Amino acid sequence: MPHFLQDILVILIAAYMAWDNGTGNQITGNWPVTIGLLVGLVMENVSVGLVIGGTLQLMSLGVAGIGGSSVPEYGVATIVSIYLAIRTGASTGTAIAVGLPVGMLTLQLDVVLKIINNFYAHWAQRLLHEKKFKKIDAVFYLTVVTWMLKYVIPVTLVVLFGTPIVKLILNVIPTWFTNGLQIAGGMLPVVGIGMLLRYMPVKKYLTYLIIGFVAAAYLKVPVLGIALLGGAAAYAVYMKNIQKTNSTVATAEQDIVNDEGDDFDE
Repeated sequence: MPHFLQDILVILIAAYMAWDNGTGNQITGNWPVTIGLLVGLVMENVSVGLVIGGTLQLMSLGVAGIGGSSVPEYGVATIVSIYLAIRTGASTGTAIAVGLPVGMLTLQLDVVLKIINNFYAHWAQRLLHEKKFKKIDAVFYLTVVTWMLKYVIPVTLVVLFGTPIVKLILNVIPTWFTNGLQIAGGMLPVVGIGMLLRYMPVKKYLTYLIIGFVAAAYLKVPVLGIALLGGAAAYAVYMKNIQKTNSTVATAEQDIVNDEGDDFDE
């Protein structure tokens, strides 16, 4: 596939990611692992796309934009990292270390676009009072198109100017620095998992965490085997909770029957 066509498709993927996320369809969402697959297919290197997408997916596990809060756009970071890794030949760790700051820069665009969309919200509210419902739909899609700018602008800039700049930087900076970037990129999934563990009931299920660690670190069980163990443990916990719930319900029903019987006897 010609490079210029790949560039166009990569920008369109960024636009579709915004459309899919903004309209609520969530077919691909802005999840790095699905976006990585799409970009890898377009760039004709699926393995790099999946490796980078999976790495950034692990890093973003404990991050969520609650309410009006702004979070780094890991979907954009995924597109940029894969594009630069394939076009420049940079290592996975180096590409992620370069692409991740681009995803973080979208925080500034996020704030600006939320301010703009606030005007659209007031416009839609005024149309609602006027009962112009079709125009409200048009305003909604206008907000989604505006939201696309957060994804399209950084990706377009990288596609147009990023490759030669990154190649120049990689040729100038010393080897020890690029090795450091690669090590830092490899540590990012650990950071994501650590952030996720902060929000999970680790103390309650510490036994399962230790079993999984021993299976991976000492017994060298493959990821699929550990996933199956985790699924079996989750099923066991689920069945235990179901039995506990049923027992509680049965006890409550029996108490109601006993109370009704006492009232009847009186």
